[in-house]
Amino acid sequence: MEQNAARRTLVRVAEAAHLTDDVVRLVLEPVEEGKLPDWDAGAHVDLHLASGLSRQYSLCGDSSDTTAYTVCVLREAAGRGGSAEVHDALTVGTELTISGPRNHFELVPAPRFLFVAGGIGITPVTAMIVEAERRGADWSLLYGGRSAASMVFAGELTERHGDRVTLVPQDVDGLIDVVRALADVEPGTHVYCCGPEGLLDAIGKACEAIGITDRLHIERFAAGEAPPPPVDGETAFEVELRRSGLTLTVGADQTLLEVVRDVRSDIDFSCQEGYCGSCESRVIEGSPDHRGTMMTPEEHDEDGTMLICVGRSRSPRLVLDL
Repeated sequence: MEQNAARRTLVRVAEAAHLTDDVVRLVLEPVEEGKLPDWDAGAHVDLHLASGLSRQYSLCGDSSDTTAYTVCVLREAAGRGGSAEVHDALTVGTELTISGPRNHFELVPAPRFLFVAGGIGITPVTAMIVEAERRGADWSLLYGGRSAASMVFAGELTERHGDRVTLVPQDVDGLIDVVRALADVEPGTHVYCCGPEGLLDAIGKACEAIGITDRLHIERFAAGEAPPPPVDGETAFEVELRRSGLTLTVGADQTLLEVVRDVRSDIDFSCQEGYCGSCESRVIEGSPDHRGTMMTPEEHDEDGTMLICVGRSRSPRLVLDL
């Protein structure tokens, strides 16, 4: 799929159910007859809301079912308004467009997996568990949350999978002890973690301490309160939008995304912090300065892409496939 030219699909909310006081599950079906695009465990879709906001949500459940997509959305009191709009405006029958699915959290081939989820970070893991079961891989889940009542899918997961699942409600057991969890990790185990920043930092340090960072896969969910400001000492550069036939100047105090959207308002974006992937664009020429956390600079270079919300250029001129 071409970056930043993702196909948009018109869908309708078929079901909207509150799983907890602040988490709603939406089932999205295509308005036109047929199936939705194929997806793999770990993928997410962009919901394009009536306000103009776009937000990314991981797909839940069985990736072999493309008759509908299921997402779960946490209402974030300190968010930028996207989750509140989802909760308040997306009722049964509401139509909206989505794009994707896109996946930078793929489940790699491996004999065994340790899944670590915090809060709403459980959503992509539900699909990974289904896929691991389909492959016949060994797996276990360590799932933490504020309280047992706040942990969506907890009852379903424990009932279906028994002692493969360990629940850690914070109000009873405290935070997940990632050091202990990793102490007996068997060779060849890949660790997948999704949750709040503190959990991701802790598991990153724990994996580094035992030398398995090459088998750690993380996904960030939370958006900050505002996009990061330009760094002092930045230099201006030119960007050519090859398909648009335009050449623009990105000032030292501007982001590449800001400049591009001045002339291409159709370009998708969301987090403005370099982790969601909405603004990922293909690089034709030039040397990008990668600053996002979605992938490593080496992975971006191999893929030939960059995140234009935070990335800049090391060369005087950059050519993008936009």
